[in-house]
Amino acid sequence: MEPLTINVVLISTYEMGRQPFGLASPAAWLRALGANVRCLDLSLDSLNIEAIRAAHLVAFYIPMHTATRLAIPLIAHVRQVNPAVHVCCFGLYAPVNAAYLHEVGVDTILGGEFESGLVKLAKRLSGPPEDTLSIPAASQIEPPISLQRQQFLVPDRSDLPGLSRYAHLTTAAGQSQVAGYTEASRGCKHLCRHCPVVPVYGGHFRVVQREVVLADIRQQIKAGARHVTFGDPDFFNGPGHAIPLVTTLHDEFPGITYDVTIKVEHLRQHARHLETLKKTGCLFITTAVESFDERILAIFEKNHSPEDFEAALLHCRQLGLPLVPTFVAFTPWTTLKGYRTFLTEIARLGLVDLVAPIQYCLRLLIPPGSRLLELAEVRQKVGDLDLAKLSYQWHNPDRRVDRLQQDLESLVYGSESRQLPRRLIFQKIRQRAHRDSAAAPDTISAPDWPGYHGFVPYLTEPWYC
Repeated sequence: MEPLTINVVLISTYEMGRQPFGLASPAAWLRALGANVRCLDLSLDSLNIEAIRAAHLVAFYIPMHTATRLAIPLIAHVRQVNPAVHVCCFGLYAPVNAAYLHEVGVDTILGGEFESGLVKLAKRLSGPPEDTLSIPAASQIEPPISLQRQQFLVPDRSDLPGLSRYAHLTTAAGQSQVAGYTEASRGCKHLCRHCPVVPVYGGHFRVVQREVVLADIRQQIKAGARHVTFGDPDFFNGPGHAIPLVTTLHDEFPGITYDVTIKVEHLRQHARHLETLKKTGCLFITTAVESFDERILAIFEKNHSPEDFEAALLHCRQLGLPLVPTFVAFTPWTTLKGYRTFLTEIARLGLVDLVAPIQYCLRLLIPPGSRLLELAEVRQKVGDLDLAKLSYQWHNPDRRVDRLQQDLESLVYGSESRQLPRRLIFQKIRQRAHRDSAAAPDTISAPDWPGYHGFVPYLTEPWYC
């Protein structure tokens, strides 16, 4: 087969401080067919105007809300620099925001298993210069969402910024290690109502072949990585895939550590595997607790209770395996009393040292296609879809709760810019949350908050969307 005569620019705007798998993987597929591919990570480098001018296809990787918001103004800029270029958006947030993305100048939308779609698109656009003019969005022939099973290629990271420029793992005060990132699976078997994975994958997940994952990790270790983040939405969607993977990794590289994300439900269901994670170098597990309020958990359809989380937390502590919870702290159902109770639970459970401060002020996003919109009580609370914000708008019935969220967001960003310790930030948050209350925050003072025994490793860029 003749090599593809096409110049492709793949762009990532933001991926939580990680070297983007979402560029490296399709780059390997396109280069295997002879395409001339440039990868640009705009979280670290500036837009290469000459590459844009020469491109036949510019594809933006938008796996999350922040990445999509950052891509929107760049799409117009790319169009201005190269009016004839074909613009594609791919990743989780592309299909659910298709209408708005087409409106701002995107021709092709690809979600789910996007590598094969990008290859088909590149083949369609490949040819003499006079045949590579922008194709109208209406003529897209590639499926906007593909869940086909793919035989992955080892990601090509050759022209991405070096791993040392990305988020590091902090292992002790003043000590850090270079961190890599890979994906062993995509999608999720579960249907949590608020999750952005669900509108695209609909309860399905797809694995990346084990040898491909191991080869990707090997090349990152060669590049300096001493820790690896597995970016799977849930590492225990397929324990039969995950456990042999980390066992093999540990046998080959016993000094390499890693972290994973696992649902509370799976921490309970597959508890027998947690000891294997600990033995094979897992430093911590991230888990989306979201709330300690049973009503909110039911609305989100999380399929766990506060007691389930507490039991999982205890089990992980017995193994010496830090469990790092994440939360959606502010929702239309959050009350001032409920938020104060949330902070009390954080202290009671000994989580102050484990929770990234950004988690105390995150606000629920309701993007197009969210399963939350299936509920009448949600539809009654939301306003119009704000296309530019990629979310349905809502206000808490108690405007004091909205003001508190805004205040805490400023407080956290300011505190983290000054590199204040988590305990001090938490104390400031408690004081602000109780500022308008006649009752004292609680009887536990900051020095007496239960803590994790030993240093809690963390990545220098916190997890959020």
